[in-house]
Amino acid sequence: MNTENLQEEKKYNKWIVALSIIIPVAVAILFGVKLKDYGIDVEPLTFLPPIYAAINGITAIVLVLAVSAIKKGKRKQHENLIKFAITLSVLFLVMYVAYHMTSDSTKYGGEGVLRYIYFFILITHILLSIVVIPFVLITYVRGITNNIERHKKIAKITFPLWLYVAVTGVIVYIMISPYYV
Repeated sequence: MNTENLQEEKKYNKWIVALSIIIPVAVAILFGVKLKDYGIDVEPLTFLPPIYAAINGITAIVLVLAVSAIKKGKRKQHENLIKFAITLSVLFLVMYVAYHMTSDSTKYGGEGVLRYIYFFILITHILLSIVVIPFVLITYVRGITNNIERHKKIAKITFPLWLYVAVTGVIVYIMISPYYV
């Protein structure tokens, strides 16, 4: 193990910990903030859910392409695709928060077994979207600091988690979309 690369990686640890806490806490807080409750008259951004669902779908495709690229030895392409996937995830998050700050939450109206399936997918999606944050950050840092073996090791965990979050984001949207007002 190259100790220089490991030292470089360790410089990012405080940022990884901070962002892994700040992002979910900020989203949770902002999720409960309704701008209209603060006298801010803003049009509800009801057009956003299909856009951020599409972004989730594109993220899933980009992740698969990134894995394919690295398996073909196309390291720079892999790096660029991962940066794009991270950008898409941030864009999703901004739109998701903006939607919930300007619009009332939509209640799922399905019944029976579909209701249980929906809530199982939704809950695992939400929980894993929190869990995946430090995994993505650690995996990315190990890649940019050239700790390739450590990068590969954690990427085997990060990829399926991140892919699950992206794909289930689309599924949640498809299942709840008939109930948007």
